[in-house]
Formats: sequence, C-alpha cells, structure tokens
Amino acid sequence: MFEEREVIEEAASRWWLFLLTGICWLIVALIIFQWDYKTVYAISILFGVIAIGAAINEFIAIAFSTTGWKIVHALMGVLFVIAGVWALAHPHNAFATLAALVGFFLIVKGVFDLTVAFVTKSQFDLWWLQLIIGLLEIVLAFWVAGSFRKSAILLVAYVGIVALSRGITEIFFAFKLKGLKRLAAA
Repeated sequence: MFEEREVIEEAASRWWLFLLTGICWLIVALIIFQWDYKTVYAISILFGVIAIGAAINEFIAIAFSTTGWKIVHALMGVLFVIAGVWALAHPHNAFATLAALVGFFLIVKGVFDLTVAFVTKSQFDLWWLQLIIGLLEIVLAFWVAGSFRKSAILLVAYVGIVALSRGITEIFFAFKLKGLKRLAAA
C-alpha cells in the first residue's frame, strides 16, 4: 500500500509529461492524415515508426505505475517493439498483415481503456470519456480486421486513428494524474 501511494504521488507530480506525449501523438496523427502515401513500403515503415513510438511511451509509463501495471506496460512495450521492428525489417510482408496488427492493438487498447475507465470511475469525473474511447477502439478493431486489405488509404487512416486515439488517451491520463495530485494534497 505504501509503495502504491509513493508511485501515485510520483506519477501525479509528473502529469504534464503525459500531457506532452498526448499532444505529440495528436501532432503525429495530424501529419499522418495530411501525407499522401502511394507505396506499400511507406505505409509499413510509417506503422513501424508509430509502433516504436508507442513502445517508448509504454516504457515511460512503467516508471509511474504500480507493480501490476508495470508488467502490463512492459508487455505492451515489448509487443510494440516487435511489431515495429518487424514492419521496418519486412515492409512488403508487413503490409499484408498490418490489418491484424492494428486490429490487435485496437482491441487490446480498447479493453485496457474500458477496464481503466471502470476502475477509476469513483476517482475521475470524466471516466466516461475513456469508456467511449475504449468502445470506439473495439469497434475500430473489428472494422479494421474486416476491410483492411482493400485499400492502402484505409491503412493510413487506421495508423492515423491509432495515433489519434493514443493522443486522446494520454491527455485523459494526464488529467487523471492531475486530479490525483489534488487528492493526494488534500
């Protein structure tokens, strides 16, 4: 219990870090939606870079988590690194399987967001926003899995959606931490 309180106080004092990473993800999403991708390689490399960025973000989150969540963030980080390196190393093959990877990411992220929304319901007034994001991520996971191979443009949109949802989630998390900071001070 004492360890959890220290971790919460430490994380709450650095809420702004997650706000910055959320803003960075939103900028990445904006850039993705503005670019015109024509090749399979460009899309696969883009996904690889985004996955490695997500891994770095998960590894940063380890420092501000309790023991159980550290394991979850570490596993997600490792999965993102594997997906990113594979996409960069085999861009042509990666394009064919990207729908499954993005779908898997969205389903895991959606379930994670739903769980966190319900767990923090009593501690965070805007818990329902994370609930909505989680539900949208799950719906997108099934949509991605069903129609991903039809168009390269859809693939870019999905990678952009991943970056966008990551940015929104990071910003919500930053404000959750800021709220915890006020609770800890009281």
